[in-house]
Amino acid sequence: MSDGRGAPQSGENLLFLTDEQLRKGIEAMFFAYRGFTADPDRILAGMSYGRAHHRAIHFIHRSPGTTVSNLMSILNVTKQSLNRVLRTLIADGLVESRIGTRDKRERHLSLTEEGRALEQRLSDAQRVRMRHAYRQAGPEAVAGFRQVLEAMMDPEMLSQYKALREKTE
Repeated sequence: MSDGRGAPQSGENLLFLTDEQLRKGIEAMFFAYRGFTADPDRILAGMSYGRAHHRAIHFIHRSPGTTVSNLMSILNVTKQSLNRVLRTLIADGLVESRIGTRDKRERHLSLTEEGRALEQRLSDAQRVRMRHAYRQAGPEAVAGFRQVLEAMMDPEMLSQYKALREKTE
């Protein structure tokens, strides 16, 4: 496709990335993720929590009342693995679990006031980093970055991501 003048549209030349260019992108992603998680990791380390706790807190905050099975699906973890994390968060008073009204087998999760305060600290730290990066990169890069991330998601992940976005928009 061209822009009408015979010049390739932006993105078309990206189809011809070399293995070296892709390797550099992979490395950038690793280092960016390390930076993105560094501040929350420091906050959580003092509480003897890790990234699994952070992810659970984040998604419980994004979908108050979510079920354990829905959270397992979003996080792509086993029930055993999630229960270890949830037991700690519940015992420490950050998450509350309520039995479902329609189905007594379901447990609905929400953050307590203390859990919401921790989630705020964690997300504030990440928002500062994201805001700084977005401002440096500019609006076109921000939109392109989101497109790249969405294109990397498997169809089921993309569906979950879009459903979560629609709930909060």
